Amino acid sequence: MKGGRILLLLVCSSVITLGVFAAGPPTCPADLGGKCSDSGEWEGEFFPGIPKIKYEGPSSKNPLAFKWYNVEEEILGKKMKDWMRFSIAFWHTFRGTGGDPFGAPTKYWPWEDGTNSLAMAKRRMRANFEFLEKIGVDRWCFHDRDIAPDGETLEESNKNLDEVVALAKELQGTKIRPLWGTAQLFMHPRYMHGGATSSELGVYAYAAAQVKKAMEVTHDLGGENYVFWGGREGYQSLLNTDMERELDHLARFCEAAVAYKKKIGFSGTLLIEPKPQEPTKHQYDWDAATTANFLRKYGLIGEFKLNIECNHATLSGHSCHHELETARINGLLGNIDANTGDPQIGWDTDQFMTDISEATMVMLSVIRNGGLAPGGFNFDAKLRRESTEVEDIFLAHISGMDTLARGLRSAAKLIQDGSLAELVRKRYQSFDTEIGAQVEAGKGDFETLEKLAMKWGEPKVPSAKQELAEMIFQSAL
Repeated sequence: MKGGRILLLLVCSSVITLGVFAAGPPTCPADLGGKCSDSGEWEGEFFPGIPKIKYEGPSSKNPLAFKWYNVEEEILGKKMKDWMRFSIAFWHTFRGTGGDPFGAPTKYWPWEDGTNSLAMAKRRMRANFEFLEKIGVDRWCFHDRDIAPDGETLEESNKNLDEVVALAKELQGTKIRPLWGTAQLFMHPRYMHGGATSSELGVYAYAAAQVKKAMEVTHDLGGENYVFWGGREGYQSLLNTDMERELDHLARFCEAAVAYKKKIGFSGTLLIEPKPQEPTKHQYDWDAATTANFLRKYGLIGEFKLNIECNHATLSGHSCHHELETARINGLLGNIDANTGDPQIGWDTDQFMTDISEATMVMLSVIRNGGLAPGGFNFDAKLRRESTEVEDIFLAHISGMDTLARGLRSAAKLIQDGSLAELVRKRYQSFDTEIGAQVEAGKGDFETLEKLAMKWGEPKVPSAKQELAEMIFQSAL
């Protein structure tokens, strides 16, 4: 009995201690030059001492400068800024805390006051636009509940969102706009079984109402796309799941979204973001091929494209390049969430991409696609838990932008050199014959091919020149 009381005391002490650390220190006024007035409004800059980031070239030793991303420079007939169309993710940049399943938050930005109030939401929005101006990016992405607090009712939530969106519209002016918006249908307990695939009709209706509102505000802000990420649209067990019915419900939800998009005159692209699992055991839009099949089955090809996230690609057992090419050859590549994972970690770590080789392969797909517009590259990436200074937000984005810019330069070099394309052409040159053309046109019947096989005898299979292809690729980096 005594041992039980001691154990209970230790548990309670641990909970209290964790609560103290999780709450974090009061952060306003801050020690970075800004301060809060009596009204709660932030005075001064959010990022004092950090200048507008400029291009200084590869030889620069300035960490707060671009080495490879030169906005106006033309590559293959298009300016870098038009190839990239970079966007900042509001949720990671301004709502990320550094917390993980094993530890409390580590980031306490100077402007935060520890609340999720409407006033705090407006302050974050002002910080967002100052960051966009200093980093030199004119697009941003958001979930509805990232930028405005949930209310006690749907009406109150909508009112909160309207108030924050009005401020965002004022701050963004005519030069800045959302690359895309979306509804957060995964965090609230009501969505524990999903939104569009929930077994409860009331949840399905609530999810529809939330998407309706999120689409409206995205349209109002001049957003160019709208994303559906079904983090909980899947299952934990098939024993208690009617998978066919849930997929049908998901399709009906998508059809309703298409209809409402057209009703309000929203010309943006609807995007589905594939992910295999996490938080569900199995997510219905597992990868690009699975999602393409879903769209075909339900007659939604032409209404949706795909937002490919690189870390999701690796979670599904593919490379990012594979997923991009699968989307591209199906005419579905619409946007890229630019991030990467760690091969030693089995979950969605959302790290900034820093691998030049990976970035080059990504950019090869983008170039072959003719660009991404009206999509772009959204930095769905977050600082590491151990990076806790405001300057780190800039350093991470500079690194990510430079990596993709260097990847663009390398991909352009490969294309201009032509050696890799010629290697691929030669590999398939037997199909560049009259008979090969007939096969590719669907006129190669089995009887004719059997006669040819008997006439030609045992085929000679040439080398694929894999090593040479890799040498050519590496020489461009």
